[in-house]
Amino acid sequence: MKLTIRSYDLPLKHTFTISYDSRDTQPTMIVELEQDGHKGYGEATSNPYYGFTIESMTAALENIRQQIEATTLDKPEDFWEQMQPHLKDNPFALCALDIAANDLYGKLQGQPLYKLWGLNPDKNPLTNYTIGIDTIENMVKKLKEMPWPLYKIKLGTKEDVEIIKELRKHTDAVFRVDANCAWGVEETIENARQLKPLGVEFIEQPMRADDLEGMKQVYQHSVLPLIADESCITESDVAKCVGHFHGVNVKLVKCGGLTPARRMLKEARELGLKTMVGCMTESTVGISAIAQLLPMLDYVDMDGPLLISKDIARGITIDNGKVYYSSVNGTGAELIA
Repeated sequence: MKLTIRSYDLPLKHTFTISYDSRDTQPTMIVELEQDGHKGYGEATSNPYYGFTIESMTAALENIRQQIEATTLDKPEDFWEQMQPHLKDNPFALCALDIAANDLYGKLQGQPLYKLWGLNPDKNPLTNYTIGIDTIENMVKKLKEMPWPLYKIKLGTKEDVEIIKELRKHTDAVFRVDANCAWGVEETIENARQLKPLGVEFIEQPMRADDLEGMKQVYQHSVLPLIADESCITESDVAKCVGHFHGVNVKLVKCGGLTPARRMLKEARELGLKTMVGCMTESTVGISAIAQLLPMLDYVDMDGPLLISKDIARGITIDNGKVYYSSVNGTGAELIA
C-alpha cells in the first residue's frame, strides 16, 4: 500500500465552545491508503483534551511508514491488529489509519462497509445538531439559524437550566444535553429533574470521567438516562459503565477506529446499554465512516460537516437529521481539496 498524509484546518461557522475548550478552526489529519488503483481515506482531528496534535499523529504514522507500505491489505481487522502495537499510545493516528483501511477494503470489494458487515440501514437514527456554549441570546440565534428535529446542547455554565428553558421557547425539537464533565452529583440529579419536563432526552457525561463512584449515585437517582463519553474511551471501559450509565458514546478517534468501535458497540448492546457514536467536528471523511455504523446505534452525533464552513470531501449527506449514503463504495468518502 502507498501511504499519503495530509493536514487541513477546517473553518468553523461559529466559535465552538464547550465546558473546557473554545476554537474557531478544527485542525484535522487525512490518511490516504492506495492499493490496486483504489484509494481509502481516514481522518482524525487534533484534540487538546486528549493531547493529540496533527504533528504527533503524523510523526506516529511516519515512524511506521515502512511497515504500512510493506503490507498488502487483506482484512482490515488483521491490519488493525498488526498496527495497534505500534500505535497503542496514539489511538487518534490509529483511527485515521484504520478508517482508511476499511474504506479501501470496501472499495476493493465493491461494496459499502455497512453491507459488507451485514447491517440493515432501514431504521437508522437521526443525527442531532450541536449548539455550543455561548450567551443565551447567541445560542437562540444558532438554533434559529439551523431548524432541526434534534439538538445537542452543550452545557457547563452557571445558567444551564435557564439556557434550556429559553431554547425551548423557540422549538419543539428534542433536546440532548452534554455537560462535558462540568457538574457534580447533586447538581446532576437536580438538573435532570428540571430538564426532563423541558423535553430533554438524556444527559451526556455530566461529571468527571474518573468519578465512577459519583456516577453510581447519580445513576440511582437521575430521572433522565445518562450516556458516557469521556468515561468510555476504549474497549475495556464498556463493561465499567454498567450500573453507572445507561448508554455509551463511542468516539472512533478515542478507541482507535472502526474496528474496535464495532466490538465496543456489540458488547454494549449485549450488556443492555444504549449505543451512540459521536463526532469530533470531522469533515465528511470521518463522518462518512461513522455513517457505516448507524444500523448499530440508538443515537448518533455526526454533525461535523454542518458545523464547518468549507468541507474538504464529499460522501454522505445530511438533510433535516436524516443521513443519506453515497453511491461510492467503502465509506463513500472522496477528497475534493
